[in-house]
Amino acid sequence: MDNLALLNLALCYMEENLSENITAEDVARACYCSPSSLQKLFRHVSHYSVKEYIIKRRLTRAARDLRDRPQDSILDIALRYCYQSNEAFTRAFEAMWNCSPSAYRQQRSFADLCPRLNPPGEYDYGDKNMSWKRNVDISELYDLFMERRSCYFVCCDIKSLIPINEISRKAGDLAIAETAHRMEQCSGSEDLIFRIGGDEFAMLTASEDPAHARQTADRILAMNGQTFTYEDKAIPLNLHVGITRFDGHPLRYNELFASLHQSIEDSKR
Repeated sequence: MDNLALLNLALCYMEENLSENITAEDVARACYCSPSSLQKLFRHVSHYSVKEYIIKRRLTRAARDLRDRPQDSILDIALRYCYQSNEAFTRAFEAMWNCSPSAYRQQRSFADLCPRLNPPGEYDYGDKNMSWKRNVDISELYDLFMERRSCYFVCCDIKSLIPINEISRKAGDLAIAETAHRMEQCSGSEDLIFRIGGDEFAMLTASEDPAHARQTADRILAMNGQTFTYEDKAIPLNLHVGITRFDGHPLRYNELFASLHQSIEDSKR
């Protein structure tokens, strides 16, 4: 089995078994490979271990259930994703989302902090600098944009994430969660936020008015310099913010993806 087929099999197996108590060894066994080979390959693509990715995907799915299934108790959701108590689930959830499950349910709507990873293409895999941002599943964003072809995007990227990651990867994860929260605070009721890369986000607005997108971007920029807390340390967070409207005809998935990232690059100039 080649590396691309192995990655695809591993990703599908993990996604289908997030509600089961699977381990990295279980994933490797299902893929007919050694755990060490799978871990090396997976880190190359995602920069996470298999275990870390499973946890992040479970807590992402849990957030979506908190939002979309109000009839389910927090304990129901905890048990669904292999946490045996409210306390264990709350600790893990807070570590990723920087708020408790109950606070999330009351105050938040963005749920895809760790979107599903797609396997890279054959060309991408040969690139030693291949990164997660090329392989995030944005199919839901693509499908929604088909209905909002004339609406504007507001795109964000963290300035200087590397120094934050050098404090701790957990601090970097909190910076990413804080980015999503700031965008959510500045969004309109029908605007929707998607993570499109390692530390890159796109907000699909419900407006064809460039002034709405610019005002949203300005509100996000006004929060630059505000801090988030990691282990009693206040860390300032600053974002690049750009706006764009994609006019490609016909609409192609890869072109939309490239257009959003180009908007972020343009905002850095």
